[in-house]
Amino acid sequence: MKETAPAPSRAAILLPWDKQAAFAAGQSRSAEARLAEAVGLAASIGLVSVHEQVFQLRALTPATLFGRGQVELAGAAMREAGVDVVVVDATLTPVQQRNLEKAWGTKVIDRTGLILDIFGARARTREGALQVELAHLEYQRSRLVRSWTHLERQRGGFGFLGGPGETQIEADRRLIGDRIVRLKADLADVRRTRGLHRGARRKVPYPVVALVGYTNAGKSTLFNALTGATVVAEDQLFATLDPTMRGLTLPSGRNIILSDTVGFISELPTELVAAFRATLEEVAEADLLLHVRDVSHPDTEAQAKDVRNVLNRMAKDGALDETWPARTLEVLNKADMLGGVSQVVQGEGIAVSALTGEGLEALLAEIDTRLAAALAIFDLDVPVADGSRLAWLYRHGEVLAREDSESHVKLQVRLSAADKARFEAL
Repeated sequence: MKETAPAPSRAAILLPWDKQAAFAAGQSRSAEARLAEAVGLAASIGLVSVHEQVFQLRALTPATLFGRGQVELAGAAMREAGVDVVVVDATLTPVQQRNLEKAWGTKVIDRTGLILDIFGARARTREGALQVELAHLEYQRSRLVRSWTHLERQRGGFGFLGGPGETQIEADRRLIGDRIVRLKADLADVRRTRGLHRGARRKVPYPVVALVGYTNAGKSTLFNALTGATVVAEDQLFATLDPTMRGLTLPSGRNIILSDTVGFISELPTELVAAFRATLEEVAEADLLLHVRDVSHPDTEAQAKDVRNVLNRMAKDGALDETWPARTLEVLNKADMLGGVSQVVQGEGIAVSALTGEGLEALLAEIDTRLAAALAIFDLDVPVADGSRLAWLYRHGEVLAREDSESHVKLQVRLSAADKARFEAL
């Protein structure tokens, strides 16, 4: 007998929208665009949207978030559509989530739970798996009362006198707490290992250029186009979760390390900001940040603002240097969707199409220029017989001029101050 794949879950995507609150928070994204993003998030883990609706909130209802009439209206629509799971594109409290499940008779997940599920499906490395599990446990710890029906049972006490003992929910919370402690210790080891790797790269050393941007902005496609790598690049949200690094040679001959990182999203769950700090440390250590934007997206400005907000939060938490804007270059990707690079208003950014390759030469030249601006020009005198030091200068610096004599080679080299010190120590 042939095995048949299970049918995909039928989902209802609901957006509770408070227009005044969105305006007060400075959000320029429309309700329709936000709903479309939620549909894309759901589709990225195989949910089939059979009902989509925006509910205008006049006031927040503590018990269900939605008003009573809205709950009844949504319930009738979902019963008619045969919905298996409801995605509420907002952050729900455990009580709200439980009450909505009772009212609708179906599973309910909020925005945070949806993003966590996506990350869980995409993690490939041990580090990614650890980060996802930690974020899931932090999220679930406060929701045990919703997930289990047996948690009020008590286990017997210990010792001769007995006693009420420990309820099942207390035991489960304790087990989750113990697991969280172990995961944090494992992630601390990961950070130490990554720190050693970064230390080794500094000794090489090559500048690190990190790609950052909103999810599905085309970072992985650009990464592949520049490096010739084969990182998974799909037209879906959060196709990349685990960081990837490759070497790249710029037009000047300077070698750099290019890093592809996880994409950002609006209202990124706080659990993920903390859990993925080890991954985002690659951004903190970068000499240059390439902020990749989908210039063809109608919400490109709002998406760019969301990315800057995350980076500012990292700077506020001390995980990123506050000077990050000065070492950031905007890359306006997907220019092919607008008719080509010439059709994009570039400003201070560089317009490219990672898909067709248009504009990539200009981007590499600009990266070269930005990195060279942090270097100084030195005149050096090296004995002809000292081939190892000459080779070192060609590997780590940019040789601008050379004059050979019988005994010495005079060089004009562009180097960082740190490389100049390393050269003198050879």
